[in-house]
Amino acid sequence: MDDFLIYSGYLILLIDLILYSFSFFRKEKANVFFIFYLAFIFFIQISMEILYYLKMNNLFLVNSFFIGQMILLGLFYNSILKVKIQKRFVKVSLILSLLVLITQFINSPQEFLKFNLFEITLTSLLIVVFALLHFYNMLTENKTYYYVNIGIILYLLSSTVLFIIGNLTSVLNNEVKYLSWQLNAFLNIIYYLFIFYEWKVSFSKKGLQT
Repeated sequence: MDDFLIYSGYLILLIDLILYSFSFFRKEKANVFFIFYLAFIFFIQISMEILYYLKMNNLFLVNSFFIGQMILLGLFYNSILKVKIQKRFVKVSLILSLLVLITQFINSPQEFLKFNLFEITLTSLLIVVFALLHFYNMLTENKTYYYVNIGIILYLLSSTVLFIIGNLTSVLNNEVKYLSWQLNAFLNIIYYLFIFYEWKVSFSKKGLQT
């Protein structure tokens, strides 16, 4: 069951990456930062899988994933937000967050090589704030990347809670930790399906005609 969830997620993510890349290179419609984001998370996840099978520590890739996700989604939201003060907020927030994380890693380099709950919470919730700003704008603007935005908020909020629960209970109950990872794999699939549906609605030929 675990392998099915994990590899199904990889497959859907790869399909999303191919479809959005096609829409960008052939139609110049998809956002370039979002495509970089899809390519980045696909590369990281495959790399983590390879290191896992080689029985090597892959937690540094987990930390790279969350930092890279924050940067690329931050750039994505900065590119689609129209209000100057919001764009400035995104840029300043990204810089300050990176400075905080760099300071943490300088003071405690070992934090980059283990499960860093502070980093996960900071980077995920910051992206949720950006997504909520975009939702606010969509009340009076076109609903650009509407379903992607829903997927980002649902996934990042849910996965952050699961990571916190899994981390707090891992010492006492391994079954709860295992269940949290299963749920996160399932949420990954739902998130990637939101991304796929966004492409279908916004970028496919049928979507562009409606």
